[in-house]
Amino acid sequence: MRALGVASASAALALGAAGTAAASSIGDFSAEAKCVGDNGVITVTDVDPKGIPATVSVFLENNGADVKKVGEKAVEGSRDGVTITFEEDWKPNAEYRIHIKAEPYVDADIEPNLTTPATACKKKQEQAPSPTPTPSDSASTPAEEPGTPAPSEPESGSSAPADTASNAPSPAVGESNLAETGAGSNTGLIAGVAGALVVVGGGAVFLGMRRRGSDSER
Repeated sequence: MRALGVASASAALALGAAGTAAASSIGDFSAEAKCVGDNGVITVTDVDPKGIPATVSVFLENNGADVKKVGEKAVEGSRDGVTITFEEDWKPNAEYRIHIKAEPYVDADIEPNLTTPATACKKKQEQAPSPTPTPSDSASTPAEEPGTPAPSEPESGSSAPADTASNAPSPAVGESNLAETGAGSNTGLIAGVAGALVVVGGGAVFLGMRRRGSDSER
């Protein structure tokens, strides 16, 4: 009877330990960094068949210290595995600490820490900016558009006539004085009339003197 009691106690302890082990352990969790399209994510998978609720916390590490907390989510695992996703634009070869807490069974980090791939997720290529024009390009003469008439040169006949008056020589000072004193085209006529008057006057004087002499002889 005593031996049977010892065997029963041993079996109960073994079953209890097996049940505790099967409930949840850090080995039920795994983490991965990957790309979904062009975006980086960190996934954590829980394969606990008991489905014990657990809290998953993700931290970005730098030289063994937490730089920032990426996020915290709850998960209830299954035999087939339940995966939760943390959106994180991770850099190549970055290090993340994944902490699991499932009371009263687990309160530990996934070992070793998660290291991201050496190649980042592909980003959409941004539109290349238009090249900046160089001074030589801006100084070049633009090509004429088809159908645009070329500017016509002014015709020789449309130019303003030359100012002939400004080119003609001005009259000399002596010529202008001659015109004022009568030395123009009427000078000969005036001289002829004056000569006739002189002749008539002379004849009148001659006749007057002759008449006076005849009267004196009487």
